Amino acid sequence: MNQKEFLETILPCKDRLYRLAKRLLVSRDEAEDAVQEVFLKLWKGRDKIQNYKSPEAFAITMTKNYCLDRLKSRQASNLKIVHNNYKNSENIERDLEASEGVELVTKVMKTLPEKQKIIMQLRDIEQFEFAEISQMLEINETAIRVALSRARKVVRKQLIKQYNYGVS
Repeated sequence: MNQKEFLETILPCKDRLYRLAKRLLVSRDEAEDAVQEVFLKLWKGRDKIQNYKSPEAFAITMTKNYCLDRLKSRQASNLKIVHNNYKNSENIERDLEASEGVELVTKVMKTLPEKQKIIMQLRDIEQFEFAEISQMLEINETAIRVALSRARKVVRKQLIKQYNYGVS
C-alpha cells in the first residue's frame, strides 16, 4: 500500500478516531497524541490493512485499545472523559438546556463501566451499527445490545431523577 492509498483509506476516519480518543482521554492534546500514535502504527502495518474487511473498524479498535492502555498506565492517573458542547439553536435558553443535558449525560457516562461507556460512545454518538461495534470490540452483538441497554437505563434514570427533582 502506497502513501496515497493509505491516506484515501485511513484519513477519512480521522475525525471519528479523534472523537473517540477525546471521549476516553482528558484533553485535546491527549486525544491528538493518541490519534497520531494510531496513525503511526497503521502506517507501519499498512501492508496488513488490506487484509481487514473494514479498515475503519480496525483503526477504531486500535484507538480504543491505545486509549484504554493510556488510562491504565501510571502516567494517566488524572485522565477523565471530556464532553463537547453541542449547539443546535440560536435560542439562548435552548442552548443552555442542551449544554446542561450534554453535561449531565457526560457526568452519568463517567460512572458507567468502561465497556458500556465505549459502546454508548460508538453507538449513540458515532452511530456505528451493532455489527461494526461487534467487530471493533470483539464482542457478540447480543452482549453489545445488553450493555447498551443497561447504560441507557442508567442514563435515563439519572436524567429523570435530575429533571423531576422537587416535582411531586
